[in-house]
Amino acid sequence: MTGDSLVVRALRLAAGILGGVALIVLPILSWDNPGFGLGNYFSYFTVLSNVLAVGTLVTCAVAPAPESRCFTWIRGLATTCMVITGVVYAALLSGIDVQLNVMWINRVMHLVLPIVLALDWLLVPGAPGRRSRWAQWLIAPLIYGVYTLVRGPIIDWYPYPFIDPREHGYAVMSAILVGVFAAMALFAFLVDRAGDRSAKRTTAQAL
Repeated sequence: MTGDSLVVRALRLAAGILGGVALIVLPILSWDNPGFGLGNYFSYFTVLSNVLAVGTLVTCAVAPAPESRCFTWIRGLATTCMVITGVVYAALLSGIDVQLNVMWINRVMHLVLPIVLALDWLLVPGAPGRRSRWAQWLIAPLIYGVYTLVRGPIIDWYPYPFIDPREHGYAVMSAILVGVFAAMALFAFLVDRAGDRSAKRTTAQAL
């Protein structure tokens, strides 16, 4: 399968539109809720990851770029962030109120798009990358973590319980974050290796 395939482009566009609708509808439905604000809305890793995923899918669909290393790196970053979003939600946040109570939107953001990005990465491989590529993808969640920990005390609000030191103190929170980041590193590594194996398999079949 290639990114220029009409079927692939159509599926990417459909998934991108679905994700875009979810991102737009949620704040509209939540606008009158106490405590809701766009600043907090765009401070959720889930929302930021889905914005990146939607942008990547739509770009791939309407203007498929050559499978260069740069473009593949962006796809890998989006895939990594979405895999992290889905797995962390299932492991730590399922059943917890994170202001995402509309069921179909919840499923689109935490289940559908992570699966779509993962399958797209595996079935439509890009250019193989360097072995350090997976580590570079961790820059995004690292920056997000720093931003959240700096912003949290200023506005007295944190998007997720496991990153909130007011709940269990800094020692427990730090231990949880070390575990979460270690898991993120593993997911990024697995995404990278899976993409490279898929790309090599596609190249071998073409020869």
